[in-house]
Amino acid sequence: MSRRTENISFICMNCGRQVLPLSNGSYRNHCPHCLHSLHVDNMPGDRSSDCGGIMKPVRLIHNSQKGYQILHKCSKCGSEKANIIAEDTVMPDDYRIILALSSKP
Repeated sequence: MSRRTENISFICMNCGRQVLPLSNGSYRNHCPHCLHSLHVDNMPGDRSSDCGGIMKPVRLIHNSQKGYQILHKCSKCGSEKANIIAEDTVMPDDYRIILALSSKP
């Protein structure tokens, strides 16, 4: 599946709001309003996970190559995945929620 195919709008399964595709050349895998995601990947972008659980944002982490990322934890299986913060695009991530994550250990 190409990045162009993956960069589609969707309705967030957590908050129910519409999420528009990114406009910065990447693709969106979490809601900019509540920062929740779905467990659909085993490896980034492969869409091969059968879990389908809601991925809750649990804290902010820093990767020396990718910068700050949101760490998500699956409410169904417990898997953890890091996702790059969406900024400089249509519907950037809500920084109020990101700041709240940054205060968590």
